[in-house]
Amino acid sequence: MIKPKAEHYQVIIIGGGPIGLACALEAKRSRLSYVVLEKGCLVNSLYNYPTNMTFFSTSERLEIGNVPFVSNNAKPTRAEALEYYRRVTVSNEINLKLFEEVLAVKKQVLNFTVRTAKTNYTANNIIIATGFYDIPYRLNVEGEDLPKVTHYYKDPHFYAFQQVAIIGAQNSAVDAALETWRKGAIVTMVVRQPEIGKRVKYWVRPDIINRIKEGSIKAYFESTVAAIREHEMDIQTPDGMITIPNDRVIAMTGYEPNLSFLKKTGIKLSKAPVRKPYYNEKTHETNIEGIYLAGVICGGMDTHSLFIENSRIHAKRIMAHIRRREK
Repeated sequence: MIKPKAEHYQVIIIGGGPIGLACALEAKRSRLSYVVLEKGCLVNSLYNYPTNMTFFSTSERLEIGNVPFVSNNAKPTRAEALEYYRRVTVSNEINLKLFEEVLAVKKQVLNFTVRTAKTNYTANNIIIATGFYDIPYRLNVEGEDLPKVTHYYKDPHFYAFQQVAIIGAQNSAVDAALETWRKGAIVTMVVRQPEIGKRVKYWVRPDIINRIKEGSIKAYFESTVAAIREHEMDIQTPDGMITIPNDRVIAMTGYEPNLSFLKKTGIKLSKAPVRKPYYNEKTHETNIEGIYLAGVICGGMDTHSLFIENSRIHAKRIMAHIRRREK
């Protein structure tokens, strides 16, 4: 039986987040054949943000492809962002395949083969724009895999009237602590650092500091989780080990990019701890001719240096280089 010929594109974009969509818009304007392959839903990372999250950035800084983003508030919400990127996708008829994870990219003589969970493709050029929200930093303690432990926080109602431990002290952890406390949870924060993170949104940081000062939310600073059990957990504090009652653990310990996928593809990485992938700053082409990086993945483990607002330009740089190559 003859296998059907794999679909071929001039550009395959891996990742259907804001930057992947920005690359798709530029490919379409350049009249290049393209497809976006996303392993989850549209803008999957944003979908996994907390339900009530408000962005630090203003709406115009989240715009892609010169499509206006109109928000009802000075700072747009997660719901508004999801609707904006969906409308951008629909109105521009972006060629997008959802829930199709890319498993491997291999360089051939004349092009690339891309193997996904569903089928195979070929392409002249590859853009990897996979972000960093898929792999959480693990606590690496006993009990971390219990059902009551999560690395993703969505909605506070679920935690009402329960003993909730929040691990971390950056934006996600602080939002989870305040929201669950306001829904009636008994909240304890476990913070490795000596204070609440300096990068916490300026209108939220005073709120959490005051709740801790008044005793509404208990916080153990310079402390770590030692073990988690069904109805309690151990915390290593500067004053020694303590055990507290616990029903739920929300581990907001951060996330890391899928650098193993880059390495498997053949892209060079710098040494730990940054492990920044190699790419040309002007064209975003990696050490493999025809493979480009866009968005947060460009920073390696330095996930706080690149955001939507300062990564949008990557799409224009990449597509300008691909246009020259395709000609």
